[in-house]
Amino acid sequence: MTLKNRVWTATGAVALALTLAACGGGTEEPAGPAAEPTATTGESTAAASPGSSADGEVDAAHNDADTMFAQMMIVHHDGAVEMADIAVENAGSEEVRTLAEGISAAQGPEIEQMTSWLEAWGEDAATAGGTGHMEHGGMDMEGMSQEEAMGELEGLSGAEFDRRFLELMIAHHQGAVEMSETELSDGENPQALELAEKIIDDQEAEIAEMEQMLESL
Repeated sequence: MTLKNRVWTATGAVALALTLAACGGGTEEPAGPAAEPTATTGESTAAASPGSSADGEVDAAHNDADTMFAQMMIVHHDGAVEMADIAVENAGSEEVRTLAEGISAAQGPEIEQMTSWLEAWGEDAATAGGTGHMEHGGMDMEGMSQEEAMGELEGLSGAEFDRRFLELMIAHHQGAVEMSETELSDGENPQALELAEKIIDDQEAEIAEMEQMLESL
């Protein structure tokens, strides 16, 4: 073999080696970066889940005010749903019937939400004395208990029913606002505080709506 042929043979071998090395490096390189996103995704998912209100969970941290708020508001909401249901049946106007349907639809899920909180906290789902403990905490409507208010409404119909229902439900809503303001002042659980703010906003808007309805009756 001549010197020239030896040079060409050596050059070709080097080129082939470089080509194989480049190909081998190309197959190994993606393996490193590809493994990283899985760990990152897992970490972000784990960080987002605990205690987030989006997944329906509630923070374990709570105080007596949070417990009392949930217990009393469950009873209070139950009373509103009871009143709303009789209005759906007996209301004289479609406007009042639609309002009652909205009250029942909104407060039913909130009862379930607060009940699940009490279970998660290891607290009783309701106060020992039922509505008796609510007389001075938002259930008293113009000096009437829930039972007395229901008894009066059951004996009315038409426009007379509509007027009395609106008057009593306004008083009932004002009690819920008062209870929610107490929670904002004394509570500490973030989900309970968030719900208290929502109740204030929702029920103050409904109070204004009902007051306008009364003016048109």
